[in-house]
Amino acid sequence: MALLFARRGEADAVGACWWALLPLLLARAAGALLEGLYCGVRDCYEVLGVSRAADKAEIKRAYRQLALRYHPDRYRPEQGLEGPGGSLQSAEEAFLLVATAYETLKDEDTRKDYDYMLDHPEEYYSHYYHYYSRRLAPKVDVRVVILVSVCAISVFQFFSWWNSYNKAIDYLATVPKYRIPATEIAKQQGLLKKAREKGRNKKSKEEMRQEEENIIKNIIKSKIDIKGGYQKPQIRDLLLFQIILAPLRVGSYVVWYCRWIYHFHIQGKEYGEEERLYVIRKFMKMSESQFDSLEDRQKEAFLTRELWRKENYEVYKQEQEEELKKKLANDPRWKRYRRWMKNEGPGRLTFVDD
Repeated sequence: MALLFARRGEADAVGACWWALLPLLLARAAGALLEGLYCGVRDCYEVLGVSRAADKAEIKRAYRQLALRYHPDRYRPEQGLEGPGGSLQSAEEAFLLVATAYETLKDEDTRKDYDYMLDHPEEYYSHYYHYYSRRLAPKVDVRVVILVSVCAISVFQFFSWWNSYNKAIDYLATVPKYRIPATEIAKQQGLLKKAREKGRNKKSKEEMRQEEENIIKNIIKSKIDIKGGYQKPQIRDLLLFQIILAPLRVGSYVVWYCRWIYHFHIQGKEYGEEERLYVIRKFMKMSESQFDSLEDRQKEAFLTRELWRKENYEVYKQEQEEELKKKLANDPRWKRYRRWMKNEGPGRLTFVDD
């Protein structure tokens, strides 16, 4: 029993020693972490030779004086190696220390963190986090980055759409269906004659031909309405303006939807032509640009068959699927493909004897 009490007493004594050493170990760890923060083991205020109550002007004045004194290009060995704060060091190390102290104290947020570290040295993990979070934080405002990115994308969209539109016009200028009427209009307006008289004896035949080609293309641009992916680019369709107008569009859609519910679901009104086309487009799962690219006679056929009614659209859909199957059945390419799949397609193993 006595031996048991003796061992218990030894264990209590060892535990007491560990508890006594714990603050020292924590303090030592804190000092090791703080060596890499701000001015290290040196006080930034002492490095600049100012008090904690110094304002920005005093800090800036002290920094300029010390920077001029310890700048490596201006420093002379005969001045002595006495560094800021009283330590002996090279001029370059002294200059870097002075610059670090100034960078720490010139910013209000960084100075506030540094003052808090001086007053609460035991919270070293928190100091470590604040120091590196500020140091590694991006220097450019994220909002500026987003704005520049959106503007760059919008500019790319605009020129890309213009390129597609010009390609479409160049193609239409080669199609007789559009080129012949445009040429007739140019002749009636005397544009081709004026171009020839203006360019006579001044321009080569190639230049005159190019000018006439531009006249025809301009007439096609003014007379034709291209819709879909090759339509003329509009400023309001760019990403930047879509973002700016997004709140207005959302608000307009909410108002429109509420009116739709009120008129056609609560009051039970009949659809107008615009509403009927909208319901048909939704049934067909087409975008607005795709539906607008359809010819007017197709839309009139949809209205004639009353495809805004669900049962009529189901019948129309069934007819289209049957018609597609018949076309594929009579298509020579589709027949060859089915014959190949049956005789030589994947799923058949053959051995070739030489």
